[in-house]
Amino acid sequence: MNTANPATEQTFRNLRRFNLIMGVFHLIQGLVMLIISNDFTVPINTYFLKFVEGEGLVSDPQTWFELPLGPFIASFLFMSAIAHFVISLPGVYEWYVRNLKRGINYARWVEYAFSSSVMIVAIATLFGMYDVAGLLALFALNAAMILFGWMMELHNQTTERTNWTAFIFGCIVGIVPWIAIGIYFVGSVTSGENVPDFVYAIYISLFLFFNIFALNQFLQYKQVGRWKDYLFGERMYIVLSLVAKSLLAWQVFFGTLQPS
Repeated sequence: MNTANPATEQTFRNLRRFNLIMGVFHLIQGLVMLIISNDFTVPINTYFLKFVEGEGLVSDPQTWFELPLGPFIASFLFMSAIAHFVISLPGVYEWYVRNLKRGINYARWVEYAFSSSVMIVAIATLFGMYDVAGLLALFALNAAMILFGWMMELHNQTTERTNWTAFIFGCIVGIVPWIAIGIYFVGSVTSGENVPDFVYAIYISLFLFFNIFALNQFLQYKQVGRWKDYLFGERMYIVLSLVAKSLLAWQVFFGTLQPS
């Protein structure tokens, strides 16, 4: 990939400072979430089969454990904070800069594979998805989408023209969790349940933001406008990450986690 507009050392120093500032924002929000959230939990269930005399094999719903939503939400904020701080460390920062000059950021994809997958699980539980196997599958599908983003950057290190295969596969995999959550969303609405407004807001706003990440990469590889500079796209990733995580965290807080 042509990164265009060769960056100066001052540009990278500014980016390092930017990462530290974003890390502080994520850290503060995570700590605040831990301190002020109530003890609201969601059940994580299993549906193993058991034999019942006269009925045969039947599903046996059991609550495996109660997931405290406040700390779970805070966890993806802490993941981002740690990632921003780590890539700013001496030694790691130089590795980060070398990769950016080549048009790739491994650290971004590792962090997103965990943090955004925790986000998708948190969103799913808000819509009533409590099956541990289903949530694990959503986590894995979202992580796979992120790793296809990694492959997009890695593969195009060696191509003369942009190869979109990884990007397309990532979009296909990445839409599945949203379809699954959408089924629960539509089911709740059509069943006559009084769905809180914040739930509508979470589904719409986070769906849009998850797709804007893909749009950011698309614009990078299409070399559109300011995205001709790979570092502009990198800053956009950082800003989008903060906004998306903050949006989810505080929508959930004002919807369910406020102290009574």
